Amino acid sequence: MTDEYFYGATLKEGSKTVTWDPDNKPEGYPRTNKLVIKQCLLGHEAAGDEYNVVQVETMTIRDTLRIPIAVLKVGELRQSRMDLEFSDAPVTFTLVEGKGPVHIHGLHLLGSLVEEFEDMEEMEEEVLDEEEADEDEDEDGASQKKKPKLTNNSKGKPAAAGGAAAGGPAGNDKNRKRK
Repeated sequence: MTDEYFYGATLKEGSKTVTWDPDNKPEGYPRTNKLVIKQCLLGHEAAGDEYNVVQVETMTIRDTLRIPIAVLKVGELRQSRMDLEFSDAPVTFTLVEGKGPVHIHGLHLLGSLVEEFEDMEEMEEEVLDEEEADEDEDEDGASQKKKPKLTNNSKGKPAAAGGAAAGGPAGNDKNRKRK
């Protein structure tokens, strides 16, 4: 089960940096957090002659990554749609160029590790039960059903209405002439 919450932040002159770092460490009930950024939007008060560059800083497997995610300018590009997911906190957004304001919109997803693992175990058990039931059917009923079909086809019964094996009706000769 995952809870979704709206996430929003504004970068502007005087507050050019915002950090997302949810406090998710209550004992006895671990939870997962994920931030999904959907859009960066240039505010209506932005100056028309400057670029506004938003940079994100986050951790990777090896080290810290700093990379621009949006370059916005009045008259050229006022918004940038994206689908960026960050599962490791902290994530820091910085307005590295321009005075803004730049609004960042997205979702904060809050889930439970305990519930997710329990759900996964239940699903695995259901899949195993279904596979065992399918194997039992194959051993009992499916093999018996397949044998009659094979024996019916292998008896050499003529096809309905005199098939090609019996020389075929005159109608088949007409088809040959058309080709």
